[in-house]
Amino acid sequence: MTPRTAETRSGPRVLAVANQKGGVAKTTTVASLGVAMAQRGAHVLLVDLDPQASLTFSLGVDPEELDLSVRDVLVGSKSVQDVILVTDEAVHLLPATIELAQTEETLASMTGREQRLRVALEQVADDYDWILLDCPPSLGVLTAAALTAPTDLLIPLQCETLAHRGVGQLLDTVHDVRAFTNPDLSVIGVLPTAYDGRTRHARAVLEAITESYGLEVVEPPIPRTVRFAEAPAYGRSILQTAATHRGAIAYRDVADRLLAST
Repeated sequence: MTPRTAETRSGPRVLAVANQKGGVAKTTTVASLGVAMAQRGAHVLLVDLDPQASLTFSLGVDPEELDLSVRDVLVGSKSVQDVILVTDEAVHLLPATIELAQTEETLASMTGREQRLRVALEQVADDYDWILLDCPPSLGVLTAAALTAPTDLLIPLQCETLAHRGVGQLLDTVHDVRAFTNPDLSVIGVLPTAYDGRTRHARAVLEAITESYGLEVVEPPIPRTVRFAEAPAYGRSILQTAATHRGAIAYRDVADRLLAST
């Protein structure tokens, strides 16, 4: 990517994509939105904070072949510039490896553990328009650090009964983060994923979440399709493997909404 000039530099939007419930398309959302933004000309950094390293793998990088990862940045042994990789889809990546699973315990005894990601990302703030964080499916130290760094939070969810409970738990964590580490964190809303608008249940879950928590529903909803599961096998996002599919189009539309909000 061409470096931005001094005239065009400003602080990036940092967007965390979080939901402690697994299988709600957090990784797919980060990869797809990031690539869609890059295709629109934005300078984008994706950060993999999940020890499963699914985002890293999905973008064509084998985590088992990496010597450095976001773990080295969080514990302070490497600078963020030493770890960032350039992917084939015009986005930069701060990758994860399985060693990140040990970081929760390591960070627990370190000073400023919640602030370490935010401070690290400030080192490259002038290089990017958007920084997207793929959060782990938990509410531990890594998620607290991930919610301390961003300006915004997007909550992907499948429209199932248990989603209601998960969103409530996450918002409790957001309340604590705002009180102690990131008072300016803004919740953009919920993004329906694997959505089938033909079912009454899916519509009812969305209505219950908006009524209970006052959250905006980010549109368009992301449809259910096997194409999302197929894309990581090619080390690409759905915007590359099935560019004209309605799932890819939906993510482009969401990305355009986010870009227009800056």
